[in-house]
Amino acid sequence: MYIYIMSKITFITMLLCAVFFFGKTPVIAQNNTIKTTTLMRPPYLKAGDTVAIVAPSGILKNRTTEIEKAKDLLKSWGLNTLVGKNVFNQNNHFAGTDAERAEDLQQAMDDPKISAIWCARGGYGTVRILDKLNYAKFKKKPKWVIGYSDITALHNQVHNEGFESLHAMMGTSLQDDVTAIQETIATFKSALFGKPLAYTLEGSKYNKTGTASGQLVGGNLSILQSMLGSKTSIDTAGKILFIEEIGEYEYHIDRMLQSLKRAGYFDGCKGVLVGDITKVRKNTTLWGSSVQQLILDALAEYTFPIAFNMPAGHEKDNRALILGRTVDLSVEKEKSVLKFKN
Repeated sequence: MYIYIMSKITFITMLLCAVFFFGKTPVIAQNNTIKTTTLMRPPYLKAGDTVAIVAPSGILKNRTTEIEKAKDLLKSWGLNTLVGKNVFNQNNHFAGTDAERAEDLQQAMDDPKISAIWCARGGYGTVRILDKLNYAKFKKKPKWVIGYSDITALHNQVHNEGFESLHAMMGTSLQDDVTAIQETIATFKSALFGKPLAYTLEGSKYNKTGTASGQLVGGNLSILQSMLGSKTSIDTAGKILFIEEIGEYEYHIDRMLQSLKRAGYFDGCKGVLVGDITKVRKNTTLWGSSVQQLILDALAEYTFPIAFNMPAGHEKDNRALILGRTVDLSVEKEKSVLKFKN
């Protein structure tokens, strides 16, 4: 009887410890524990469809002309436009309060008549509304979420909900002369209407040669790093990671890469695609090498290919990327080829 009682006590103790440490949901480490699955693809657009323009991030002060140009562009493709009622609101740094920005985005996600959600601009603020969103109706009628930079946070969440999304130009990208962003616009349209996407990238002496195939994930490096430890962090196991950045010191870039690396971000990664890293700030103490070499050094222990010179990010030539789509990546010193599977 004594042995039976002690065994029962031991069992209950172990059970309580398990509940205490793990809670009701399993603990998932970064990488290698989440199985890569095919993401659902929202329907491609066709003439007569409606695109919602929303502003989940920074303020759109004096940007009405650009949004009008965005509406004209969509109209020229045979698409209708619905602009969120709070897009031009102002709340300090943001395009309206968190509640107002979330309201516009939620309405666009829920509306079955909306086929795509085009973010007006980035900046900062998307992370503040992520936990206010409900995907129940979105899952019944998925739609393309479009944007880059700060919108990386939303891409991550959409990806983790099981859907592809579109890393591409935003409404305020039309502040530039249209003739200067022809490729940006053309690839955006191609991705939106379901035409094949493939890119041949300019070669680089920094390229780490090899081939890889996997889902393309990623976006802005600062946002990816800021998502670590949250349910919005993406799993990169078996996938190809795209990164881009603007306005950071080189040591900041290294610190973010080291942080991701220590979290296991690259352990199961199949490859890295490096987009534009622009307006790198000058520190009084020079880093001592190029940004490309910095990236190679930070990822030196990994054998996967690394391709530089992807024209995507904060430059005028910002080619569309379908996040969550399986791609084939071939990297040589002379060139790299990125092909999206249909």
